[in-house]
Amino acid sequence: MDFGLSQEQEMVVDTVRRFVGQELLPREEDVERLGECPREIGQEIQRKVLALGFYAPNIPEEFGGGGLDMLTLMLLERELGRTSMALNVWWGRPSNILCAGTEDQRERYLLPAVRGEKMDALAMSEPDAGSDVRAMKAVARRTGGDWVLDGTKHFISHADIADFVIVFVATGEEETPRGPKKRLTAFLVDRGTPGFSIQPGYRSVSHRGYHNCILSFDDCRLPDAQVLGEVDKGFDVMNTWLSATRLTVAAACVGRARRAFELSVDWAASRKQFGQPIGKFQGVSFKLADMITEIEAAEWLTLAAAWKLDQGAPVGREVAQAKLFASEMLARVTDQAIQVYGGMGLMADLPLERLWRDARVERIWDGTSEIQRHIISRDLLRPLGA
Repeated sequence: MDFGLSQEQEMVVDTVRRFVGQELLPREEDVERLGECPREIGQEIQRKVLALGFYAPNIPEEFGGGGLDMLTLMLLERELGRTSMALNVWWGRPSNILCAGTEDQRERYLLPAVRGEKMDALAMSEPDAGSDVRAMKAVARRTGGDWVLDGTKHFISHADIADFVIVFVATGEEETPRGPKKRLTAFLVDRGTPGFSIQPGYRSVSHRGYHNCILSFDDCRLPDAQVLGEVDKGFDVMNTWLSATRLTVAAACVGRARRAFELSVDWAASRKQFGQPIGKFQGVSFKLADMITEIEAAEWLTLAAAWKLDQGAPVGREVAQAKLFASEMLARVTDQAIQVYGGMGLMADLPLERLWRDARVERIWDGTSEIQRHIISRDLLRPLGA
């Protein structure tokens, strides 16, 4: 593993950081005030990213994307993590799962998403099926040569601005040594399809303006052409294309934590109490030492997992470790940053209270901390027969 960045990687980091600083950070207060990123603002961001040539960086070059390797992509996600999700979602990163589509599906969904003409959303969670994906109650049944979808999805991020959704539903059952388990299939569903509706979701303290939505399927009829991947092979599609999504959470957490840390260092050096900068006091300086140590540990876990992915090595445990440590690190760092600032840290005049609020969801979505610990411990114990 090379511990230095290439010239290309340095260019990516510098370009994204500059764009975030100039185009996104100044809009954060508007998002907080309005509770949304107005579509015209989002589309303006989208146009500027397209002009930079950095749109869809996660999609292979053969499909018109940036084709970045995983390590470089995580560096990009780290920089985007410094700002609001409601803003950085417009720096399009279409779901890699669209690469699993047929040639026709790529023409209708993947390529328009790469060109910024369409936006996707991924729908798996349900009111009774979060971490337990096999507990899905949303179903698709064969009827008259088509598929008919019924059920509800919730916590579906940015579905309100999506042109289509990639939805996973149960399409049957299979017998296993542990009893019957549901078989899943992925479908592509366009906004406006009869029987499909998108409603506002719940008000969340995290990521204000980046909305979660509730999706309802009521006798929603779809042809075979809307099946993504193979029927009953939804888990295969997930495992092949979605294995690294948790790593993007880890990278974003690192970027957000670095921003909180930088604010804390500046404050510790400039804020004076008892005739000297507060950074001179051990109670503050030791906090800074702990913060940067945890941030860099999380960063190395994340980049090491990305590097292993690029080598084609199995990285289930490493990705889980990165997501677990980075998300929990962010909670500690943002909390300590507010402690360094004192009362001012909780005021909306500064971004710290938002970073603190936003940190809470990172330990839940894309697999809770408990799920990550389960993955890690299982990887350790299974080879020993435990």
